[in-house]
Amino acid sequence: MKTSSAQGIYLYCIVDGNKNVSLGDIGIDNSEVCVFPYQEISAIVHNCEPYPYESEDTEKVKNWVITHQKVVDCAWQTFGTVLPLAFDTIVIADEGADPKENMKKWLQKDYEKLKEKLNKVKGKAEYGVQVLWDPEVMVERIAQDTPEIKNLREELKSKPSGTAYMYEQKLKNLLKKEMEKKADEYFKDFYARIKKEVFDICIGKAKKGEDNLQMLMNLSCLAVKGNVKRLGLILEEIEKEDGFVVRFTGPWPPYSFV
Repeated sequence: MKTSSAQGIYLYCIVDGNKNVSLGDIGIDNSEVCVFPYQEISAIVHNCEPYPYESEDTEKVKNWVITHQKVVDCAWQTFGTVLPLAFDTIVIADEGADPKENMKKWLQKDYEKLKEKLNKVKGKAEYGVQVLWDPEVMVERIAQDTPEIKNLREELKSKPSGTAYMYEQKLKNLLKKEMEKKADEYFKDFYARIKKEVFDICIGKAKKGEDNLQMLMNLSCLAVKGNVKRLGLILEEIEKEDGFVVRFTGPWPPYSFV
């Protein structure tokens, strides 16, 4: 790693390996990205000023984050196993120790933990699984399968406007309750089937759907890199069920598992 007057070290990820090389000027703001080795592992870094990358220009910040991810991807391709760190992770000088000394102290202190985490994700990658459902299809299915709702719908047809409103509210509340119950049942079923085919799962927050679809589950799955055929078959089975859409992405570095 080249010497620099900068008082900070920007950290992209930890890798399995200790090649002391430069990855080129591929970092944020075209910074030279280097390898900081310690025993059998290394940190992927660049020299920087001792304060965060901040800007009111959202496009600039977006480009910084994308560059951070690209460097992690490059390290992943080069070393095979990585522990990605969050954007804007910076080691600085303090108490008479310069950034390089503090970086070494941290790697030394957490060496065994980092090795353990690297071993956990070695040969594996992160895959995104999102399952969405069509609420209109589900409402009709529930209405046909739930006698109480089916009967309410029939009774509603013959009620005068005043009474009909009360029936509509009762029907609406009952449908909402049954939808929540069904969502929980489907989630548990799909989760159990997916869990069997992966090493680990992180459950993410369900995002806003599109095209009138609602997101039922948002998962990050840790699986053997390039060997997800059985997982793919499970997801195909889920998507064949009427009213469901599956999104499957990856492979990615294991961001959600470090």
